[in-house]
Amino acid sequence: MREREELRYADCVYPYTVVRSDRKTLAVQVRPGGEVQVRAPRKMKQETIRQFVWEHREWLRRKVAESRAASVGEEYSPQEKARLREQAREILRIKADYFARLMGVQYNRIFIKEQKTVWGSCSAKGNLNFNWKLILAGPDQLEYVVVHELAHLKEMNHSPAFWREVENVLPDYRERRKRLKEFRP
Repeated sequence: MREREELRYADCVYPYTVVRSDRKTLAVQVRPGGEVQVRAPRKMKQETIRQFVWEHREWLRRKVAESRAASVGEEYSPQEKARLREQAREILRIKADYFARLMGVQYNRIFIKEQKTVWGSCSAKGNLNFNWKLILAGPDQLEYVVVHELAHLKEMNHSPAFWREVENVLPDYRERRKRLKEFRP
């Protein structure tokens, strides 16, 4: 027996399926692509299941984001990936130009890559490297990464001076950074 429910949390809706069986305990699972399943005993009250899901809301939010981000890139054809990379190149260039002027820095070149573990980097030569999947993370997160990498042109470390550079441009960078951690490159 399957029932459709949804959790509303942090301005998002997380649909989930309740699968009832002869089990004795509750369990929640995030499947590839972010699909959420809750396994429950046949006779358990719906309100008990909802409470269980609510108590695990932060874990669910994080795991759904990780699962969706992990599947990014796997669900695109080579042609779609090429199109997204070009979109990323254009958007990131526009954002880098804008924020570079604002910050009073100059970068050398921009490279669009598909890194496994990072969203961006800045070389000693002033080259900026960005993961094309940034355009899927959201505009606030994309801007955070651009400003972060441009700040390295002033401070090639993560010292308090570096973070002041970031905060001067994006006073809400902490929230943007927190949201970015919900995704994986």
